[in-house]
Amino acid sequence: MKYRRLGNTGLKVSEISLGSWLTYGGYVDKEQAISVIDKAYELGINFFDTANIYMNGEAERIVGEALRKYPRESYVLATKVRGAMGKGPNDQGLSRKHIMEQCEASLKRLGVDYIDVYYCHFFDPDTPLEETLRAMDDLVRQGKVLYVGVSNWTAAQIAEALSIVDRHSLHRIAANQPLYNLFARDIEKEIIPLCERHGIGQVVYSPLAQGVLAGKYKSVNDAPSGSRATDKHGAETVKSWLKEENLAKVERLRPIAEELGLSLAQLALAWTLRLPNVSSAIIGASVPGQVEDNVKASGVTLPQEVIDRIDKIFQTP
Repeated sequence: MKYRRLGNTGLKVSEISLGSWLTYGGYVDKEQAISVIDKAYELGINFFDTANIYMNGEAERIVGEALRKYPRESYVLATKVRGAMGKGPNDQGLSRKHIMEQCEASLKRLGVDYIDVYYCHFFDPDTPLEETLRAMDDLVRQGKVLYVGVSNWTAAQIAEALSIVDRHSLHRIAANQPLYNLFARDIEKEIIPLCERHGIGQVVYSPLAQGVLAGKYKSVNDAPSGSRATDKHGAETVKSWLKEENLAKVERLRPIAEELGLSLAQLALAWTLRLPNVSSAIIGASVPGQVEDNVKASGVTLPQEVIDRIDKIFQTP
């Protein structure tokens, strides 16, 4: 496993990280989830991602329980705040009240004293941005959070936050967690250039488009048993990628992967990691074997000629 700095910080994170969205506390049972986390740790993954809203806190509980056997300093733990955790008017958002309460709740579910990376999980237009950033800064000063992150924010929202951080000398934003894969490249236009200028690392999610780029699906009507496309929690998200034109592009990737001695998943992950601003790519795995395959993408350098061939396949018609 290779490691990269999280943006301009001194924190080293594994190029491949393990997420828990829709998986742990969802369609994967607890013991199986723990076995996947154990395999990831064994193979050198030190970066584990979750969120308070994943299965209403259950994902945090499982991730925390699985990691509890390992030295706290040996792994980097990320979680998020923003989504609804109740029905009350203050049970969601990025107000100071909600951030402080949910940080405490996440710490308890995870069973840890501090969170390494704490993300603002979507922008909150109902809360002054300065209030949000001061609350996050206070958590860092209290030692409950080590690094501040944002997720699913636009370039304009990130730029506004950076301006406030600089103006008030708050702790800087270290990480951005956006959607990024061969089908979804919007962050290349504005977000990556902005983040490169300000030392913010990308921790990208869905690099395999929910398994579509891994070659898991042969047709839109032929989902493998036990896959996310057959699960009530994950079916809708997979269907956004599961289109015949996308599957045709994936099939055109197959000979390139074979030439390089890579699986389709390894090729797609190596393509994602070709950018220096990408600190880590988050995978979602339901069985240990998927982790074993995916981690082999770490350290793979794709020749420019291969990148050009891939870009030609996925370029917008």
